[in-house]
Amino acid sequence: MMMADNSDNTSLPPEKTESTSSLATLHSDIIHAHILTRLDGATLASAASVSSLMHRLCTQDDLWREISTATWPSLQNPIARHVISAIPGGYRSIFSDAFPSLHNSSFRRHRPPPPTPELISAVDMYYQGKPVFSRVIRTETQKNWFFASPLWIDALQHKELIPTTVKFARKDEEWLKHLEENLSVSWIIVDPTRKRAANVSSRRAVLAQRHWLTREVEVVYAAEMAGERGGATERVQCLVKVTCCGKVGGELHVREVNLVMEDTEGRRVSGKESVEILQRAMENGERKRVDHVRDKDRFMKFTCLMKERRERKFRREKARDLVSTFLALVALLLFCFLAGF
Repeated sequence: MMMADNSDNTSLPPEKTESTSSLATLHSDIIHAHILTRLDGATLASAASVSSLMHRLCTQDDLWREISTATWPSLQNPIARHVISAIPGGYRSIFSDAFPSLHNSSFRRHRPPPPTPELISAVDMYYQGKPVFSRVIRTETQKNWFFASPLWIDALQHKELIPTTVKFARKDEEWLKHLEENLSVSWIIVDPTRKRAANVSSRRAVLAQRHWLTREVEVVYAAEMAGERGGATERVQCLVKVTCCGKVGGELHVREVNLVMEDTEGRRVSGKESVEILQRAMENGERKRVDHVRDKDRFMKFTCLMKERRERKFRREKARDLVSTFLALVALLLFCFLAGF
């Protein structure tokens, strides 16, 4: 009696069936060493859906470890390796969480996430695609100072300078544009408790400008996400700020790389609120293909909203001050009248 063919190839079109059958004739070691190791992450993930054989071969952790550490050299750090080893799916999960752009713009009903004792930051900086700087930072999140203070994570030590191959120019606006387009930053945050990760940097800069007083260069990377329902923190943005210094004609040095979170009134979000927002974003946020134009547009709209809310707040405070001054004057006149002056 003929049995139904339950192989994966029965549901594939003829050309894919033939291709899959051809692959099946090759030894798995040949496929692994000569084909799969040449693929990037997106192509490897697509290849995993071809058949059960390809899924088994394409989900091997050594492939994803090579791809992930080549993309983010910071993941070679022993701290990062230890954290990733405890995550189901290992490097494949990290790549899936951190390679796309994070979008978390909607509120969902959910139980509050369990508190995490620390956050792991894997930071990588590149100039024209070549690594300039990599570091892993552990941030304790259950200290009183962290709860009460605004979120602020520094990637560099005090007075540490990172040299680059970029020549410092003071007045050339084209140079600022070049810096915006060629200096990129990745900031992956890993929650060891929830075993999730997210890249909270826009990768390419959304703004490059000079500080009006120090004339240092500040390059900004941003990722917007949903905050707390209602009020100024309903929408927030993570900002990675890179501060550069140097002498004209000499090498550009990176002086600061830090992560902060701001609400729509430009106020810094506290550490406690920031961790909760980040955990929800990791858990519920969509992952989409990185789109620099879209990210820059979102940043500019957020900046405009921030400016509008600040101006509205200033007008309210000014009106309140005028009313207070008027009432005080009326009270003084009334007192003088009753006192017979």
